[in-house]
Amino acid sequence: MGLSGWRLCSVALAALLAGYCLATAAGVFIGSLLPVPRGEAVLIGMLCSFVVYAGAVIWAFAVRRPAQVWLGLMIPACALAAAGAVLAGSPL
Repeated sequence: MGLSGWRLCSVALAALLAGYCLATAAGVFIGSLLPVPRGEAVLIGMLCSFVVYAGAVIWAFAVRRPAQVWLGLMIPACALAAAGAVLAGSPL
């Protein structure tokens, strides 16, 4: 079952949008978790988010099922965003 038409479009949008959400949430989580000065923690979190984003895009096209891609990226993104907000001390 190949990717074509709306399935390809959905997987590509999931890789771009949900992958970005996951990378951003991972960067916030990692930045709030590290016991270093805030500026360094933000920089480390941002650098790690590039790796997470690349991995999310690769994973999205390896799975090839749009619903599984969307859920597989958005559930961890929401969990990491919530955990990062709690660790950073900001209200959800």
